[in-house]
Amino acid sequence: MTDAPNQADEAYQEHILQGVSRTFALTIPQLPDGLQHPISNAYLLCRIADTIEDDNALDPEQTRHYSDMFTEVVAGNASAELLSRELSPLLSEHSIPDEHDLIRNLPAVIRITHSFNSNQRKALERCVRIMSQGMADYQDAETLDGVPNLPAMDKYCYYVAGVVGEMLTELFCDYDEAINRNRETLMKLAVSFGQGLQMTNILKDIWDDRKRGACWLPRDIFREHGVDLATMSPGQAGPGFEQALGILIAVAKDHLRDALDYTLMIPAREAGIRRFCLWALGMAVLSLNKLNGHRNFSEGREVKISRRSVKGTVLVTSLFARHGGILRLLFRIWTRNLPSTNIREKLSGVGCTAI
Repeated sequence: MTDAPNQADEAYQEHILQGVSRTFALTIPQLPDGLQHPISNAYLLCRIADTIEDDNALDPEQTRHYSDMFTEVVAGNASAELLSRELSPLLSEHSIPDEHDLIRNLPAVIRITHSFNSNQRKALERCVRIMSQGMADYQDAETLDGVPNLPAMDKYCYYVAGVVGEMLTELFCDYDEAINRNRETLMKLAVSFGQGLQMTNILKDIWDDRKRGACWLPRDIFREHGVDLATMSPGQAGPGFEQALGILIAVAKDHLRDALDYTLMIPAREAGIRRFCLWALGMAVLSLNKLNGHRNFSEGREVKISRRSVKGTVLVTSLFARHGGILRLLFRIWTRNLPSTNIREKLSGVGCTAI
């Protein structure tokens, strides 16, 4: 039985969140009090899972072992102290100092996890289990040649982001009965919401990911435009690359439209939850516009959105958080220059919402 969390554990969770994610440290305080605590903890659990998967000092066997062990720790079937003690000295400088600190203090995070109600714990345990298993499977197949097709990219996005959307939805539904009444529809849209955010991250990180030997782009779409993912390089990708990238920008835009539908299904009185969703959605739209205007970019900093743009988006979406009609109009205005595609309709039923 895990010990109950103490004030030091609570203080640590609040402190380390600032170190491992400035974005979530900004958005989580917008949530109502009953959600801030479990969602902060959920983010840290996901960050731990990601650290295990991402640290290049761990060989595939170790990665799989510690991912499975972490899943059992979250479920209450293994020792957080033992995992922390074994894993901490194995991490390399690839993991940032705050990630090292997070692994050293893993027991504090888990004590908080195990203090939640049964619905909250089930949501967190399911998310960590699916995410850890899925990321380990994809890491085993990591290559510069990309993934076979768009459904395979969808599946990867599900494992790293779609399942997080489902987890957040479960927490929202547990918090508010009015939200829970739309649970089935929200769960479907949550996967698309997560995919839109993750696709945006993949697209702006194309060249940074390649430096570490990874590529999550769909091979078939780029091959149709004469691009060999295995051999392409920054600054030399050519018009075919820009055309294929445009298709993926269009797909991501469609997913973000679903994200807006998701957000507007949250009751307007829950403006904090809406702001939490809208800020992430707004920043993704900003990034897509930046990418679309610089499809020939060669490094991530060229498509990084400015702080001024972020502040403006946060201000406007917060101002109109309760007004669905205005938010839909703003979305149309902000995405009017982005390309369109019907590829999602062609692939209808192929995605990963049934996973």
